[in-house]
Amino acid sequence: MALDEPKDTDDSFDVKGLKFVVDKEFMEKAKVIKIDFTGMGFSLDSDMELGESGCGSCGSGGSCGD
Repeated sequence: MALDEPKDTDDSFDVKGLKFVVDKEFMEKAKVIKIDFTGMGFSLDSDMELGESGCGSCGSGGSCGD
């Protein structure tokens, strides 16, 4: 998740006054994406298989697997 400007290859979604920009190709693979604010950062969830390695957490102090 990052701050970005919309491109021709993106879909934009307005949710409760917040604008989310997602790459169209990625959105086809991820289907539904759930974003929650946890107080310490954001939590993202979808039905997309990411494999066993990946980020343990998002935000400062998180580390991504090898």
